[in-house]
Amino acid sequence: MHGHLQSLGWALCLNSMSHNPTNAASRHYPEETSQVRLPEIEKQILEFWEKDDTFHASIELRAKEGKEFVFYDGPPFANGLPHYGHLLTGFVKDAIPRYKTMRGYKVERRFGWDCHGLPAEMTAERELGVTDGRLGIEKLGISVFNDFCANLVNRTADEWYKYVNRQARWVDFEDDYKTMDITFMESVIWAFKTLYDKGLIYEGYRVLPYCWECETPLSNFETRQDDSYRLRVDPSVTVAFELEPFDIDAKEEKKWYDERLSLLAWTTTPWTLPSNLAVAVGPEIDYVGVRRISDGKLYVLAKDRLESYSETLGDLEIVGEAKGEVFLGRRFAPIFDYFQGQQNAFQVIRGDFVTTEEGTGVVQIAPGFGEEDQAVCDAAGISVVCPVDDRGRFQMPVRDFVGVQVFEANPAIVQMLREKGVLVEQRDYEHSYPHCWRTDTPLIYKAVSSWFVKVTAIKEQLLLENENINWVPAHVKHGAFGKWLEGARDWSITRNRYWGTPIPVWKSDDPQYPRIDVYGSLDELEADFGVRPANLHRPDIDELTRPNPDDPTGRSKMVRVQDILDCWFESGSMPYAQLHYPFENRSNFEANFPADFIVEYIGQTRGWFYTLHVLSVGLFGKPPFKHCMAHGILLGDDGRKLSKRLKNYPDPWEVFETIGADAMRWFLLSSSILRGQEAILDKSAIYDTLKRVINPIWNAYYFLTLYGNADGMVGTLDASSMSLLDRYILAKLRLLTETVTEAMDNYDISLTTGAIDAFLDALTNWYIRRSRDRFWSKSGVSSEVDTDKQEAYNTLHSVLVVLSQISAPLLPMLDEYVYKRLTGERSVHLSDWPDASWLPKDEVLVAEMDLVREVCSLGHSIRKAKNLRARQPLRKIVVSGRDSNVLERYKEIIADELNVKEVALERDFDRYAELKLNVVPAMVGPRLGPSTPKVMAAARSGNWERVGDTVRVGDVSLLEGEYELQLRPIDESASRVLASKDAVVTLDLELDEELIMEGLARDVVREIQAARKLADFSITDNIEVLLNVADLAVREAVTRFEDYIKEQTLAVSLTLGQVTDSAGWEYVGEILVATPGGGQVALKRPL
Repeated sequence: MHGHLQSLGWALCLNSMSHNPTNAASRHYPEETSQVRLPEIEKQILEFWEKDDTFHASIELRAKEGKEFVFYDGPPFANGLPHYGHLLTGFVKDAIPRYKTMRGYKVERRFGWDCHGLPAEMTAERELGVTDGRLGIEKLGISVFNDFCANLVNRTADEWYKYVNRQARWVDFEDDYKTMDITFMESVIWAFKTLYDKGLIYEGYRVLPYCWECETPLSNFETRQDDSYRLRVDPSVTVAFELEPFDIDAKEEKKWYDERLSLLAWTTTPWTLPSNLAVAVGPEIDYVGVRRISDGKLYVLAKDRLESYSETLGDLEIVGEAKGEVFLGRRFAPIFDYFQGQQNAFQVIRGDFVTTEEGTGVVQIAPGFGEEDQAVCDAAGISVVCPVDDRGRFQMPVRDFVGVQVFEANPAIVQMLREKGVLVEQRDYEHSYPHCWRTDTPLIYKAVSSWFVKVTAIKEQLLLENENINWVPAHVKHGAFGKWLEGARDWSITRNRYWGTPIPVWKSDDPQYPRIDVYGSLDELEADFGVRPANLHRPDIDELTRPNPDDPTGRSKMVRVQDILDCWFESGSMPYAQLHYPFENRSNFEANFPADFIVEYIGQTRGWFYTLHVLSVGLFGKPPFKHCMAHGILLGDDGRKLSKRLKNYPDPWEVFETIGADAMRWFLLSSSILRGQEAILDKSAIYDTLKRVINPIWNAYYFLTLYGNADGMVGTLDASSMSLLDRYILAKLRLLTETVTEAMDNYDISLTTGAIDAFLDALTNWYIRRSRDRFWSKSGVSSEVDTDKQEAYNTLHSVLVVLSQISAPLLPMLDEYVYKRLTGERSVHLSDWPDASWLPKDEVLVAEMDLVREVCSLGHSIRKAKNLRARQPLRKIVVSGRDSNVLERYKEIIADELNVKEVALERDFDRYAELKLNVVPAMVGPRLGPSTPKVMAAARSGNWERVGDTVRVGDVSLLEGEYELQLRPIDESASRVLASKDAVVTLDLELDEELIMEGLARDVVREIQAARKLADFSITDNIEVLLNVADLAVREAVTRFEDYIKEQTLAVSLTLGQVTDSAGWEYVGEILVATPGGGQVALKRPL
């Protein structure tokens, strides 16, 4: 088939399959192979799409209909390479737009590149050999550095296109957007200016997470990324802060805590102690004073922490207890004198955040290196000191450690504490510690100047607008995202870096004449500076200066604040910046905002989803999107994070080339990951998709083409057949169409894949298998047979056409292939979504036939457990239950499927099963109290009865939910209970001679059919058969059931004897299956 396709080209193949159902006799299906070759098919389809430009055709086709669907495609970092996370979201970003396109929407899909920020800068530093951070960049030249960063963008474009195209994702790479484009950047500074004018942006000096390797602060949410925390061992120390005694004369009564004593404080950051300005206690915490027997020193720590320090402190005498409030305001002697004389410093202050879970219940406070530290010091009137430079090294006045990186200074600081006699304890402490998400460097918290979005001012509106977003899974709304919004803090949006959108703020360089100008467009810049910037990047933008209009001396200048904007601010601006709003495309943006859909992994509830939401609500007063899917996290086949080093996941390109991209797509889209859970990325599971989903579709398609071509018949779109099986599968197809339509409208891809999976089981393992005789029967025997055959072909043809449309967003290449070959149309992705109304509606039939399938499935499970092959006839099956009579018209189907002679239906199941009552203690206990054990004992002894729809145990009536009724077979080897728990299937497993003989005859049929296949005979070929078998029982069975065997195998003659002249036979082979004693089978076509 594939050679035929390649040699004749697509056009000839498709022209041979006119969609017009007339003149069916002159048409035929394409010749196909029995095994699906998915990677080959995918490459052919990709080649066709490229030549046909099908993607752009799908946009142009729907543009005429006036409906537009907008989704946001999160831009990847331009210097990174695609990984499974990108592939997963890419599959969703392709499936939903394909569905919406078939539903009549125009769906434009622009690829975007996140060009700015640390990912690019860190790569540039490494490749340019910059080893001394910002100083080295400025020595090299900002212009050289930024030019290098800009060129990084083009490096990976080809690799991205290769992967994105191979996964069958339709997206426009030509009309892409880049965050470094001046049009994008102008929209970003417009957003900054608009928020500033609304009072939602301010400059502040705050303690923030700080990367000393990148020399820049980070946002609080950046430390909440999945990769941010690592286990790390730091030295923890407990030190003694000696409090000055109260003036006793000024007090009415001397208390134990009025004496000279030391508060014990615990910290895991000894390097912050040189900057210590206070200690904090919890006012309501109970503290205890203990005197050490060995030296008489009086120490204070939280009462709840005393036991953990008993070994360290030795023999102790408890001298008293007090609440933390009694220590507030007490002065203490500073351990280090670097900040001696600091106003209001070196006192005990209130700390409501202090706990007794770890440490001593006393916290040392260094306001330059802790968010809470800064807050409590502000309340106490203590100024911030921060003697650490941009590289994380001490500077003056910490004279003893100038130039030493803070983590490296820890050992020397601990030694100095020991020498000063204030070190009470030192231990290594392993804890989860934040690291830079780009450089893997342990962060510090450091006071820096930054510009902030005042998120706290709009927090209530953020929460309110979240209610207007449909989240998938639904729990994210008030879970991961809602809780993050509840705890939202002001957002630091500036970075002390180089490659990014500049903060559009100019300040006077003379504090005597203060002035701040904020710009939101190129026009505004041109108006004030007399030149229109051609490049908004540094250093060009830094060169724009002008005299300060508020300085009458004319000496001061307006100079740009040198920071750049956080790249998260840029990505959060993507909805309008990609369109250069508000400078262009105003009506287009406003008509389609908020977007209809967005998808990323769950961690983006603290990242991109969050920044989009903050900026959208701040700018427009509405959420940025209507529907948001937050998927879970992929894990390697060992259950750990995907790791190149561990090689715990299959190479994606290898999967594409050996199994198929559609198989990977279905595996990921049907996994628990789209329900927000974790999923294991296992190659065997992708193979399972091939077997469970793709092979059944192909097998059904191949079956249709094989038998259709053998009969010279082709199906048409026709749902009028009244055949029970036809009507069932068509009615089930209608339900599937309705289910999938509703699910996809609700972005529930998991429900969609589950529904299709279940339908495939009904199609291949029931409908086709039960309909084989109809396709197998000879044409021309009677008009009734021919009509029935045509209806079967029409039904299967119709099912496959509609199924290929329904599953096209999820299996775009396989379904394209099947649909085109069945219909001759240009593309399934240009077709309209199927309307279910033309299919029969018969939910009763579907429910009843599904019940028949369940009965047969249970019957097969009984056979399997007893090692009774399906070809062995049995005497009887009994279905017993109150509603078993609904199976009356299906008795023939059940008998044939289970190979039984009789199907009996009985309302009463007492002969085959018994009801067991299980009382639920947790439900019944609160109501019945002490009577509960008595009721449970009565239930176990069988002293209960059903009265209508209620259950009575002794003299107590149980309520719904307080009990469970379980139907249990009396003979579990021969019976099974239906899922509804109200009926039992029982097989008669006794075999007599007649049944055994017929079973052997069926085995012989299986042997001959296997030989036919090995001989490569056509399914329509008549044959002559010679059997050489030694077993007398088998020979007897052949004689007794000769006519049956010949009918089933299209044999014109069947002879028992020796194969004396193998040359006279087209095939001679050993008997392969289960015939006792073995033997030979010989086949040939009759002359």
